[in-house]
Amino acid sequence: MKIALDAMGGDYAPDVTVAGAIEAVSEYDVEVILVGDKDRLNEVLKEKRYPANRITIFHASEVAGMDESPVAVLRKKKDSSIRKAVELVKTGNADAAVSAGHSGVAMATALYLLGKVPGVDRPAIAAIMPSLTGHFVLLDAGANVDCKPENLLEFAYMGNAYYKAIFNEAAPKVALLSIGEEDTKGNELTKEAFKLLKRSQGFNFTGNIEGKDVFAGHADVIVSDGFVGNIVLKTSEGLAETIIKMLKREIANVATGKLGYLMIKPAIRNFKKRTDYDEYGGAPLLGINGTCIICHGRSSARALKNAIKVASEMARQRVHENIATALSASHPNKEYE
Repeated sequence: MKIALDAMGGDYAPDVTVAGAIEAVSEYDVEVILVGDKDRLNEVLKEKRYPANRITIFHASEVAGMDESPVAVLRKKKDSSIRKAVELVKTGNADAAVSAGHSGVAMATALYLLGKVPGVDRPAIAAIMPSLTGHFVLLDAGANVDCKPENLLEFAYMGNAYYKAIFNEAAPKVALLSIGEEDTKGNELTKEAFKLLKRSQGFNFTGNIEGKDVFAGHADVIVSDGFVGNIVLKTSEGLAETIIKMLKREIANVATGKLGYLMIKPAIRNFKKRTDYDEYGGAPLLGINGTCIICHGRSSARALKNAIKVASEMARQRVHENIATALSASHPNKEYE
């Protein structure tokens, strides 16, 4: 699989993006196209050891700034590294695109160049998150802050297809995030969405799920509007980091803390690994006619390596085609016309 990496996107680009690409081609059966300023990229690469036949450079003279609007970048920066990476997917010269740059620009560019899967009104960001039993997928994680009930139904179809492809699960459990398990709980959006989800036959809908049960493993796919979903995502990331810091602080305040820390250090390390964003790499933008992975701006080389892995798996499984097939077979639009 050939992955187009926006080598100029991210807080620590291009050093970290190049390092992530090298780790990916060294560990996985992928090729990476570094998209960006060829002089800067060659400068970073010249002292690195890597399989030269698996990393190439595609020159892009511009970079999308984090303070620029997606519309302005689309209109004025047609040689930006994000745009050129997505164009490689559109032309068939790459199987997927990965970017840790401006997420809004990445979403707008993917939507503009690749278009939407038939039957999709709004693409959604799908975040893989840890649970007591393994993992679950949360969507939308920030692409759509205002949604209609029909959009949440689409998210359910997209999340179901994605989970089945990535985790090889025949019938993922799909739940709707709300303030209570009863179908009468929630705001107008969740109550109307519940009715649509319950009537649908294209996935295994298990009902509402409360915030306290999100990480318990009761659901494989959790559906939400992007406003709430992004808050859940960011809060959980911050909470995991805070718990680790609090544990270390409390251990240090105990007389036998150093000995105790040595005993539980492996457990803390494993907990940190399970809750570390770097382990999941990035979040796919589902609903577009192709594969695009969006990463944190502060992504490390390991995060980018794992994002490249996810991108290759999604492209190999043709997840966007699976989503189109699921929507076509179920005709969800006819359910709420």
